[in-house]
Amino acid sequence: MPITIYNTLTKEKETFKPLDGKEVKMYVCGPTVYNYIHIGNARPAIVFDTVRRYLEYKGFNVKYVLNFTDVDDKIIDTAEKTGENVQDLTNRFIDAYLSDVKALNVKKATYHPRVTETIDDIIAFISGLIDKGHAYEVDGDVYFKPRSFEEYGKLSDQSIDELRAGARIKVGEKKEDPLDFALWKKAKQNEIAWESPWGKGRPGWHIECSAMAKKYLGDTIDIHAGGQDLTFPHHENEIAQSEALNDKPFANYWMHNGYMNIDDEKMSKSLGNFILAKDLIEEHDPMVIRFFMLSVHYRNPINFTESLLQSAKNSLERIKTAYVNLEHRKKTSTNLGKNKETWIDKIRQNQQNFEKAMDDDFNTANAITVLFELVREANMYLEENHTDLEVVEAFQEAIKTLLEVLGIKLDNEELLDEEIEALIKKRNEARRARNFDRADEIRDLLKEKNIILEDTNQGARWRRG
Repeated sequence: MPITIYNTLTKEKETFKPLDGKEVKMYVCGPTVYNYIHIGNARPAIVFDTVRRYLEYKGFNVKYVLNFTDVDDKIIDTAEKTGENVQDLTNRFIDAYLSDVKALNVKKATYHPRVTETIDDIIAFISGLIDKGHAYEVDGDVYFKPRSFEEYGKLSDQSIDELRAGARIKVGEKKEDPLDFALWKKAKQNEIAWESPWGKGRPGWHIECSAMAKKYLGDTIDIHAGGQDLTFPHHENEIAQSEALNDKPFANYWMHNGYMNIDDEKMSKSLGNFILAKDLIEEHDPMVIRFFMLSVHYRNPINFTESLLQSAKNSLERIKTAYVNLEHRKKTSTNLGKNKETWIDKIRQNQQNFEKAMDDDFNTANAITVLFELVREANMYLEENHTDLEVVEAFQEAIKTLLEVLGIKLDNEELLDEEIEALIKKRNEARRARNFDRADEIRDLLKEKNIILEDTNQGARWRRG
């Protein structure tokens, strides 16, 4: 079954056909690094990492670019307030971002370009737009002319006249039309700046991603992704710049994740209801956070509450417990279990259903539902008196593989703790010797370590509480 993607540009699901067969060129807008990221920023990091993982699972080679905007008005203002130079400030928050997303098991991008390392490419890009009549220079500033690009507004589905009605020229700006936007900003006194054909200055925001995408992925890419809030004006302006210069489509598929709400209210810094990712990671298992983020389809808004996060924790624990119980049963399983092929077929069917859900615009919510069905059937199988080792291992492998596609780690040191196994062995020996006080003592000790014992006909099982 082919993968379909909801394309923001066409407003419909389309069959995914990469330009270069099995190679996928994917660009995701990264953070402006002047502060720690909040959980709203963490959502696209997790969502599009999962898209990448699934494409790789399906056999594609993904060239994945996620940029850092490391020069910007907010960065300059923050540096002035903290007394740091811009480079030290941005290095600090790039390191913080990478640390946060690593904890959330986000894979490192193929390329992590920075604006400050792409200045020559940006200047060349702007020069090309001026040469083709799409941009102009006024007193050291350079502006792009949206009216020179006939399809302006096609991503956000807005007409240029409607956009112009709401546009204003700010004091000090010398642009020809209120819709025109800055490609290059003339340097202010004591501000970080670079030499250019138009004098000292620095890039505008929108041009940065167009130049970096072109440098690392070429004129036309397969997937461009980011948060819903970037659709206009950022991504709209990227399309205009790139297609005006290259005379080719910029991106064939545009993907945007939905907004993040906190307790049913849209998260925003002005309301003061945003949560830093690093704080949430300190308080909760990062895998639970990731599992929670994927429990809702990426295009839908997601509501964060502590109770919903706790529910995600309980759900993930059910999956881990099933895996642990399968591991425990391997010790007593034989190669003579009944209905082996029937159970193997059930496992394969669940894997196919998982792929069917992910093929449908990366529907992780439905994929997780399939994962729970797989766990339910694994638990049913464990109720049988005689289990086949091949079936037990097939259940384990399927659970682990599907979790890996979602980027959820099953931590082996948690599952196979030699100290716990040794204590359980001692407890079993104490029970056989009818030394029940010692057996209870070991049970209490395990309970202190957050290990729950369950005595079954096949022996003691354990799970983390």
